[in-house]
Amino acid sequence: MAESSPAVERAEAAARSYAAQRDDSIRLADWLLGLLREEWGRPAELVGSLGVDLETILGDLAGSAGSSPVAPDASALFATARGYSLALRGDPDFTTDALLLAVIASDDDYRTQLSRSGLDSIRMEHALRGESIVAESVGIEIEPFRVSDTPDFTDAARIVDANLNRACESLRVLDDYARFLLNDAFLTGQFKRLRHRLAEASATLPAHLLLGSRDTRRDVGTSLSAAGEYTRTSTAKVAAINLKRLQESLRSLEEFGKVLSAPFAVAAEAIRYEAYTLEKVLDRGASAADKLREARLYVLLTGSQCDAALDWTIAEAASGGATIFQMREKDSTDRELLDRARRMRDWTRRAGALFLVNDRPDIAKLADADGVHLGQGDFPVADARRILGPDSLIGVSTHDLDQVRAAILDGADYVGIGPTFPSNTKNFDAFPGLEFVRRVSEETTLPAFALGGIHLQNVQGVVAAGGRRIAVSAAIARAADPASAARALCGILPPARDN
Repeated sequence: MAESSPAVERAEAAARSYAAQRDDSIRLADWLLGLLREEWGRPAELVGSLGVDLETILGDLAGSAGSSPVAPDASALFATARGYSLALRGDPDFTTDALLLAVIASDDDYRTQLSRSGLDSIRMEHALRGESIVAESVGIEIEPFRVSDTPDFTDAARIVDANLNRACESLRVLDDYARFLLNDAFLTGQFKRLRHRLAEASATLPAHLLLGSRDTRRDVGTSLSAAGEYTRTSTAKVAAINLKRLQESLRSLEEFGKVLSAPFAVAAEAIRYEAYTLEKVLDRGASAADKLREARLYVLLTGSQCDAALDWTIAEAASGGATIFQMREKDSTDRELLDRARRMRDWTRRAGALFLVNDRPDIAKLADADGVHLGQGDFPVADARRILGPDSLIGVSTHDLDQVRAAILDGADYVGIGPTFPSNTKNFDAFPGLEFVRRVSEETTLPAFALGGIHLQNVQGVVAAGGRRIAVSAAIARAADPASAARALCGILPPARDN
């Protein structure tokens, strides 16, 4: 954000004081008096350089202050002053001389009146361009700022203006996609947040400079179009194209924004990196939705906790509707884990089901599993992805909304949410419960499996809370008839087409 100098702050306080003495609104003459009487400011010296008698001007302004135009809000004057400061010295941190020009320029009739009395803003601009500027904030002189040294702000501003429009338009398209097509509150919030961040960054640039540089009628690009520009094969393609358009616009904003404002360029760069993350999230979400479209019942299996042989349990549960099986073994050696994982991979493949390994992406890789499930203390998603590759499924256990949001941004394919109820197979310290299921179902459309103590007698509560997928252990592993148990659970869950 651009800063004003201490002299500007004192001038503003003086203008408010003059108005308060009359019990009146702040008027343009109040600002001019505050600026011209500021001992450490530049305006008095600047006016003197034009051959104008300062005392005469001050007397005239004091006598006519109450009849001068009401001043715009201070923030509007400061925004114009930033524009002058950028144009005159390439610095958004404005001082009293730039503010003086902004005050005079705020009313055309008053500017003409002041010009007749010697306060000619055009001559002031010329003087500022050709003379050294006093850096009020530190009280030292800097190198003279001359016309030949001035960057071509108009051309840079024209490019920045065009790309701000492109970026904002793309973010609106992406916002609509996440909101109306995905019905995803988290992603909608992410795109809204980027729109607001871009608006905040662009507010540091002078609006009059951007709008003044706009020349749509002479833009040669408006009459050019590429093949396929008006063809979109799907709504997902619309989102993908607008993500690329957003990133390209932000890159241009970053580069040409450096001519106008370094802080603005830094902000554009940061937003561009966030856009890359959201592109990954959308891509992973689409891939996960496709791979897990039919997945409603996820079974966690530990050999010692199964009442029957693992291969038989898997085959029976799969015939009843289970589509994902996870190997969850905590007390085996690595050699035993790998041997068990390879056998479960064979059994799940025969059953036509997905197979994941708990905690260990290395074991999952060696066993040719479909993916891995990670706890909060396990491998980060990015590192697991490096081991398993881009096409493997990676799930993450989550216990609060912050963990869910982090898993989404990290690129998880699904989340386990819970624990929902006390479990017979695993001890938990706390239970986020059904309220957590409800909040996650409202927050994201990423596949989410409620887990922890779920069985036939309480699964209806999960569905009532918005849960559409569940992960169970004892409800299948200890069932006398895993096929019937799986079929009964699936009968209560929403149909796969609604997931």
